[in-house]
Amino acid sequence: MEVAVGQLFTGLSLGSILLLAALGLSLTFGQMGVINMAHGEFIMAGCYTTFVVQQVIHSTGVALIVSLFVGFLVGGLLGAALEMGLIRWMYDRPLDTLLVTFGVGLVLQQVTRDIFGAPAKNVVAPDWLTGGLSIAGTVVPKTRIFIMVLAVAAVIALATVLKTTPLGRRIRAVVQNRSLAETSGVSSRFTDISTFFIGSGLAAVAGVALTLIGSTSPTIGQSYLVDAFLVVVIGGLGQIKGTVIAAFGMGLLNSFVEYSTTASVAKVIVFVVIVIFLQVRPQGLFTVRTRSLA
Repeated sequence: MEVAVGQLFTGLSLGSILLLAALGLSLTFGQMGVINMAHGEFIMAGCYTTFVVQQVIHSTGVALIVSLFVGFLVGGLLGAALEMGLIRWMYDRPLDTLLVTFGVGLVLQQVTRDIFGAPAKNVVAPDWLTGGLSIAGTVVPKTRIFIMVLAVAAVIALATVLKTTPLGRRIRAVVQNRSLAETSGVSSRFTDISTFFIGSGLAAVAGVALTLIGSTSPTIGQSYLVDAFLVVVIGGLGQIKGTVIAAFGMGLLNSFVEYSTTASVAKVIVFVVIVIFLQVRPQGLFTVRTRSLA
């Protein structure tokens, strides 16, 4: 029983990390049709922002909270700059966005190496996140619990923005029918930039969370990029509830399979399950309802 509870929390923890990494991608890839291969570097930007903030603010607890807001701003500005500088010319050309953003990602990695060096950097976790809590006879690290809470908070915040704010209504209108939204006075350009800002900012928040469970390196974002894309595809393009279900489903499946095998074998088995699922339901768990006549 203790083993099952332990693997359950391990799976939920991994699912929370995948959810944070995929949430922003669900916006930019799902709603705008952009294959953003630089999304991993926005995650990396959040990691290094946390490292820099901790060099300035020596109170680790305060530094972590400040990093969440500063990281979101840094990631958002990087995403907005990418959208305005390159992506805006490539809508409806997803393969071009793939190649261009892949190149941008390599440039960002090299710039990071030039500034911080190739060796990994460590971020110290606050005292209130050290140790673990005993839940049903299993000790769960506080850092993992914090990441779960952060993932839930990010989902609630994003869902609130999309459902209750004028910006959210504009984003949903552009997704359903861009031409009709523009005819109704919605600025699709401003909406695109705002969507990229929010999506990239959420990726940086994921980076802040990742500093609590490992070292920071220029390639850390690439470790989560493929899994984040898989979560978005399984959940259905632009579907938050699908992204949540897919992230925790992948996390739990990987956790329980890995217990009886190895990490590499578990990866292969999870990937095979995903391939089989997409053969049966290629549109993902949920689909976007549009007003398009096509």
